[in-house]
Amino acid sequence: MPNLAGMTLELYTALFVFALVTVITPGPNNLMLMASGANFGFRRTVPHMLGIGLGFPTMVLLVGVGVMQLFDLWPVSYILLKILSVAYLLYLAWKIANAAPPKEARTEGRPLTFLQSAAFQWVNPKAWSMALSAITLYAASRDLGAVIWVAGTYVLVSTVSVTSWTVLGQQMGRLLRSEARLRIFNRVMAILLVATLIPVLLPGS
Repeated sequence: MPNLAGMTLELYTALFVFALVTVITPGPNNLMLMASGANFGFRRTVPHMLGIGLGFPTMVLLVGVGVMQLFDLWPVSYILLKILSVAYLLYLAWKIANAAPPKEARTEGRPLTFLQSAAFQWVNPKAWSMALSAITLYAASRDLGAVIWVAGTYVLVSTVSVTSWTVLGQQMGRLLRSEARLRIFNRVMAILLVATLIPVLLPGS
């Protein structure tokens, strides 16, 4: 494999493994996809999946080309981002915990749209951590070619991750046909989603 933008075969292999592990492990995106798959099914969750699969790599690209400099110029923006992240995740957890019963959810409920899930990446604490780590480790020079390699890799691995978690949720939904079971499932998902805020709220984070 030629050395493109400093990305040797060994380095790209490490990047691929890093990207796959970071996107496929539990986090706000994946928990929300599983809940959406269980409540709305695979087809209705597709826009949500695409919003993550394309929205996060776009975020990585923009972070790589200099968005982080805004935090250096205006430090208070980082605090505002953290407050917004916590507030929005709590709101989403409340929505999941109070989702409509199965039949009503499929006819009246609405999964996240493409734009909503893409925009969510910017207030997703795990997404910020992943983007910053990936750029720091695999595109430290901020060379555009290297940044594109990193973002493109996340498009690839995100396809695997969003599909897997949505299918898992869909299969869970088939097992949770009763209103009581689905309600318990949704509340567990909501609690886990809130738990993802713990690293954000720890002192020094």
